[in-house]
Amino acid sequence: MLHVGSLEKVRLNINGHNRWVTIKASERLIDVLRNRLGYTGCKPGCLNGDCGACTVLVDGVPMKSCMMLAPQVVGKAITTIEGLEGTDVQKAFIEHNAFQCGYCTPGFIMNIEGLLAKHRHADEAIIEDWLQSNICRCTSYQEMKAAIQDVLHKRDQNHEELE
Repeated sequence: MLHVGSLEKVRLNINGHNRWVTIKASERLIDVLRNRLGYTGCKPGCLNGDCGACTVLVDGVPMKSCMMLAPQVVGKAITTIEGLEGTDVQKAFIEHNAFQCGYCTPGFIMNIEGLLAKHRHADEAIIEDWLQSNICRCTSYQEMKAAIQDVLHKRDQNHEELE
């Protein structure tokens, strides 16, 4: 167990790779990911859990990395946007122009990956509920919703073809 003020070398599993890093008990996950390990896809926004720009997956669950201490994720699987290259969600965001400035996009994609893992057949109400956990100041919500619905539709089509 880490004590306040002490440093300890820990192993973090990030995007399927073990990374050793020396951390303090009080360090936020976002700071360790961005400043020490170079995973800059999680963006600092509000730094109080409201905007979601810093969202990562921890054991498959979307979490705001500005609200987590780095010691909390030791022994857990962390996925950053860098670990999701070329996913269906990313492709759908491009196809539907589901971004404008792009700052919030990684956080939204991480959140939506968590949504789709938990709700294979998410309806409009579930999608809208999950979209509320992140903030897009450029207001690309309709495009994001269309991208999610497209991914769900394509997955249903692929599933039907396999049967």
